[in-house]
Amino acid sequence: MAKKGQKFKKHSAEFKQKVLDAYFNGEGGRNTLSKRFNVSENTIETWLMKIRHGVDVRIDHRPNHSGKRKLSETDYKERYEILKKYQAFLKARQERK
Repeated sequence: MAKKGQKFKKHSAEFKQKVLDAYFNGEGGRNTLSKRFNVSENTIETWLMKIRHGVDVRIDHRPNHSGKRKLSETDYKERYEILKKYQAFLKARQERK
């Protein structure tokens, strides 16, 4: 399980391909290749499991942020305009009472 603040190694697509080619060419098992390429056995097993499920391991599928969508300047302007209209609506509604 990952610990808070833990940094993960990011392996290049070429490196992953090199390790997986060695595995599929019979140059060794997970244990041998993990020592040879200085990668944990679990990492190699994860790559193999993803391949078995049809996922391209050479592509990083993780989002590069905390899951929040970065708002562009136009998004902020649109939200600001909506907020102004809503405040005007609330003010008018309060004055009618």
